Amino acid sequence: MREPETLRLFKRGPSVEVRLVLLLALCLALIVTDAHWPVLTPVRQSLSLAIYPFQRVVLAPRDALEYMDSWSHAATLAREEQDALRRQQIEMAQLVTHSAQLTTENEQLRRLLNVSESISQQSVAVEVFYVPPNAFSHRLVFNKGSRAGIEAGMPVIDEGGVVGQIIHVTPFTSEAALLIDDQVSIPVQVLRNGLRLIAFGSDEVGKLEVRYLTANMDVRAGDTLVTSGIGGLFPAGLSVGRVEKVDRDPGTGFAMAVAEPLSHPERYRHFLVLKVDVSKVPKPEEIEHALGDN
Repeated sequence: MREPETLRLFKRGPSVEVRLVLLLALCLALIVTDAHWPVLTPVRQSLSLAIYPFQRVVLAPRDALEYMDSWSHAATLAREEQDALRRQQIEMAQLVTHSAQLTTENEQLRRLLNVSESISQQSVAVEVFYVPPNAFSHRLVFNKGSRAGIEAGMPVIDEGGVVGQIIHVTPFTSEAALLIDDQVSIPVQVLRNGLRLIAFGSDEVGKLEVRYLTANMDVRAGDTLVTSGIGGLFPAGLSVGRVEKVDRDPGTGFAMAVAEPLSHPERYRHFLVLKVDVSKVPKPEEIEHALGDN
C-alpha cells in the first residue's frame, strides 16, 4: 500500500536568524543613507503626515490637562496680581493721607511756633492723647503732664487763640476743659472799646456766653473778644471769640451776648500750654472786684 503524503500548505522560508541579519543590514544602510544623502526626506515627511493625526489623538489628554493647568495657574496669578494691586492702592492711599496729615500738622506747628514767639510767656507743646467719651463735657487729654511742668489752671492756646484751661494733671498726662465747657470762665474785653467782661461756656453747642450785661453796655454783633489779662492766668490780648448776637431783655434791663470761639480744637492735634505761675493767681473775689471797678 502506498503511504499518504503530508499536505504542505506553506512554503518553508528563510530562518529567523537570517531575517534578523537582513533587517539589521537594511537599517544600517538606511541610517548611512539618511546621514549622507537627503534621499529619505520625502519618505520621512510622508510618514510624519500620516502619523500626525494619531499623535494628536494620543496627546490630546495631555494637552487638555496642560491647558486646564495653565488656565488655573493664569486665573490664580490674575487674582494674586489683583489682590496685590488692591493692597498697593490701599497703601498708596494711606501714604497720601498720612503725607497730607503731616503737611497739615507741620503747618500748624509752624503757626504755633510763631504764636509762641509772639508772646513773652513760656509754653509747652502738647499733643492730643485722646478725647474723653463724654457727651456732656468738652475735654481734651494731652500727652504731657506735671513732669513737663504743666499745672492745673494753665491756659491752652492754638494759633486761633484760647482753647481752654488745664483742670487735671498727672505726671504724664493733663486734661483740659475747652472754652465751651461750663466749668471755664475767662476774663475778656471787647477789642473795639476795651470793655471788660467775663465769658462762660454756653448751653448752645460750640458757643460762648457773656452774661450779666446791662442794657446800656456797648457790645455789638461782630465785636472781637480778647483776654483782658485780669486774674493773671490768661495773658492779655489773646483772641477768644467773636460776638454773633446780643439778646437784650427790656423787662429785666439785662442782656447776654453769644460768641463763637476763634480757636478750633476739633481740627488740630497740637497745642500750646502757657506756663503761668498759678500760685500767684488772685482769688475769684479779687477778680470780681477788679471787674466792678470798670
